[in-house]
Amino acid sequence: MPNLYEAIILEIFRGHYRKGVKSFVFDRSEIEKVAKRLRVKLPKNIGDLFYSFRFRKAFPQEIRETASAGNAWMLELAGQAKYRFRLGKESRIIPRVDSVRIKIPDSTPEIVAKYALSDEQALLAKVRYNRLIDIFLGITTYSMQNHLRTTVHGMGQIEVDEIYVGINQQGVQFVVPVQAKGGKDQLGTVQTNQDIEFCRQKFPELVCRAVSAQFLNQSAIALFELVMSDGEVKVIAERHYELVPADQITAGDLKTYGRLV
Repeated sequence: MPNLYEAIILEIFRGHYRKGVKSFVFDRSEIEKVAKRLRVKLPKNIGDLFYSFRFRKAFPQEIRETASAGNAWMLELAGQAKYRFRLGKESRIIPRVDSVRIKIPDSTPEIVAKYALSDEQALLAKVRYNRLIDIFLGITTYSMQNHLRTTVHGMGQIEVDEIYVGINQQGVQFVVPVQAKGGKDQLGTVQTNQDIEFCRQKFPELVCRAVSAQFLNQSAIALFELVMSDGEVKVIAERHYELVPADQITAGDLKTYGRLV
């Protein structure tokens, strides 16, 4: 299946790319024409092909070689059943290896941890039950909905992994879209961009604070706060949290955290 995905996406790219081109839009229906032209079987889940290259795997080498130094190709939503190849800065969000892991008493109900159905669902549950969004952003938040499917003008249908609303001590109200990735999936700026645009269109009166969450392992979670700056998604804060039994947090740990304030 990976080779099939690569063959199809490469053929679509070849059909549109010309030297010097930095962006082009194509229709989802092209995948059927390309599969027929290549004489290969159409993937059962067409959406998974696009999802794979947006969040899970690198483009074929031939595509990557056309990118200028410091840039990479991104696959974005461009409207109803349309996608856009766009050349821009590197689009993956990678946790730093030298960040301190802050121990948090694990409040995840054991029955939830046992029966979580997927890495992403387990990650969202642990973030929610341990109030990591509150701890990370320093505001009081409430989970409003997860896996929210909606339509964004100029992008088409999107899905927000989870959305929180919140308030701070001055009464400022916030909307917090959360992107979560577990397993081999990678956090990407493409989804963050569409989450921020969703908040801008649907909640213009609220302050948007976009968060991305990534499992480091089954008990450690990296959180990122991201903003749009000069047309690009950039990280403005990163923290790593480790969920442990309360008795595993030592006086030495607390002393270390006191120096982080």
